[in-house]
Amino acid sequence: MSFLRSTAIIATALATTLLLAGRVHATDVSMADGSVTFSTPDSWLDIMETQGDPETRVFQVPDPSPTGKTSLARITVTVAQAADVNGFNQYKSDATAKAMALPGYKASAVPPQPNSNFYTAQENGAEFSYVEHYWFKNGHAIQLRCVRPSQSQAGASWKDEFDKGCNTIAARLK
Repeated sequence: MSFLRSTAIIATALATTLLLAGRVHATDVSMADGSVTFSTPDSWLDIMETQGDPETRVFQVPDPSPTGKTSLARITVTVAQAADVNGFNQYKSDATAKAMALPGYKASAVPPQPNSNFYTAQENGAEFSYVEHYWFKNGHAIQLRCVRPSQSQAGASWKDEFDKGCNTIAARLK
């Protein structure tokens, strides 16, 4: 009986290990001296990082289709010091003005949530969808900007995974 119980425990442990090995791992990200933290899937490529004020991290979300060879789907988190709510509002206004100056800027028909912008704009002749969220926390203005081609040959499942990743980071940054 003891041998069977030990074998069952080992088999269960091995099965659990194999299941965990198949899961998507996450990369933990810390910004603003640890006051802003979130995780990204390991499949995202950390393509740019700046230090100082503002501090920025840019992640490429690989698009496996031919669209991905000419269009860069990316998620950017920017953290800037803001002394108070007025500083935060100025940061958000400046970022919104830059967005509105993009070629082909068009606000989404879907009304945005507070402190959010949804729009499309042109990049290299292709339409891209933008989602921006802003928060004021611990003396910092935080911007999450998710940018992907409006149409990708990767299909709806890739688009849904991209949007899910954006929403997951937004939930963490709230």
